[in-house]
Amino acid sequence: MEWNYSSAVELLAALRARDVSSVELTEAAITGIEQGDGVVNAICIADFDRARDAARNADQARARGEDGQLLGVPVTVKESYNVAGLPTTWGMPRYANFLPAQDAVQVSRLKSAGAVVLGKTNVPFGLQDIQTFNDLYGTTTNPWDRGRTSGGSSGGSAAGLASGFGALSIGSDLAGSLRTPAHFCGVYAHKPTLGLAAMRGMTPPPSLALPTEADLAVVGPLARTAGDLTVLFEVMIGPDPLTLGVAHDVTLPPARHDGIRDFRVLILDRHPQIATSAAVEAGVNRVAASLAASGARIERGSALLPDLAEAASLYTQFLFSGSAAKFPVDTYEQLRARADGLSIDDCGLDAARLRGMVMSHRDWIELNNRREIHRHGWRQLFGEFDAVVCPITPTPAFPHDHNPNLLERTLDIDGNAVPYFDQLVWAGLATMPGLPATAIPAGLSTDGLPVGVQIIGPMFEDRTTLRLAELLEQDIGGFRPPQLRTDIGRA
Repeated sequence: MEWNYSSAVELLAALRARDVSSVELTEAAITGIEQGDGVVNAICIADFDRARDAARNADQARARGEDGQLLGVPVTVKESYNVAGLPTTWGMPRYANFLPAQDAVQVSRLKSAGAVVLGKTNVPFGLQDIQTFNDLYGTTTNPWDRGRTSGGSSGGSAAGLASGFGALSIGSDLAGSLRTPAHFCGVYAHKPTLGLAAMRGMTPPPSLALPTEADLAVVGPLARTAGDLTVLFEVMIGPDPLTLGVAHDVTLPPARHDGIRDFRVLILDRHPQIATSAAVEAGVNRVAASLAASGARIERGSALLPDLAEAASLYTQFLFSGSAAKFPVDTYEQLRARADGLSIDDCGLDAARLRGMVMSHRDWIELNNRREIHRHGWRQLFGEFDAVVCPITPTPAFPHDHNPNLLERTLDIDGNAVPYFDQLVWAGLATMPGLPATAIPAGLSTDGLPVGVQIIGPMFEDRTTLRLAELLEQDIGGFRPPQLRTDIGRA
């Protein structure tokens, strides 16, 4: 049997039935990586010797009658997570020899669940791109078309899953870094509610791994099926045992509905700040049509929806305030002078980026208050709807663009060039208020590229978006990506 494209749920069933051993699954995965990753370049750090040891231990544990959520299942880990004994560089060559002494919280949870860690997946420099390439580990390509990006910053994880390199992977998301690679590579990902999954050890080198709370960023799962996404999500959730975990356990509500016909879904395919490509709009409409055909109630608009343009501005300012926090003083002062020259009426995304990079603490407090008003608006919306379906980015995967000045890059949307970072507004729709969002495949473009959509849900109701993803996967089997082979990717 071809195990490398089987789901984690299928692998666990086979392991429990003694139809296959973890050693066999691990050797098959290693062979697949050794034979195919030269084309994709998804696995930047292999850990095969320890993976073989972990697989043998898993088989021995199962022989003793033990079981686990992921016992014996081969997985990968985004390079930005600390794994004891392996480099953590975030794609920065100067940290090539930085070896953390302890596993990140999420790596520890994977291992405690019995997963077999094959190695680490590639990332962009500093995790700061919508593509995945760096001078240390090179470029990760899209398995569907090697001339295009796999996305970022969890691009190595998504490309690896699409290529059959492990059944599951863990990544992170600040600007769509889970959802965009899933969308570009035809796999699944889930951005949890802000703060739901502990982040300690997903830490830039050479920083001490502290249990800090993020303003926008989360960690989360990637998988080839919606069911697998739920399995890994349940492993990852929970507070850091050093902080909130001392006092709190996680008790999430169940999914609002078990059947697709009971869901109330708001469909969005247009944004006031950026156009939507025909390919992505078609993907959204395919999902809408499937929901309607199955009896779900769908709407194309609502007066309760928070203002999308203001949401994009808020998100952009929060995002760029973090990226510029450590700029040199002279650079900061130059940016401040430019920001002071902006018209008070300039509400464009370029102005939001500039204002964000130089905002004061006073500015941040006001911005945060506006965010809370948006959160209040979302709570009202989710009184009338169970989920929102919308794009992840405006286009399918785009050609590699390694221009070192990211602000000079543009994105082609059906023949029209727009600023490169404007494409983040759809990802920011869920990120800014901290809502859960599940990325699912939604078919192929006319060029044969994967197209995904995101299902956004109420805060801490992650199981609702995950359940809807599972139901859509069952309802539209064609949305599940085919088994990819690295030799089919176009040069």
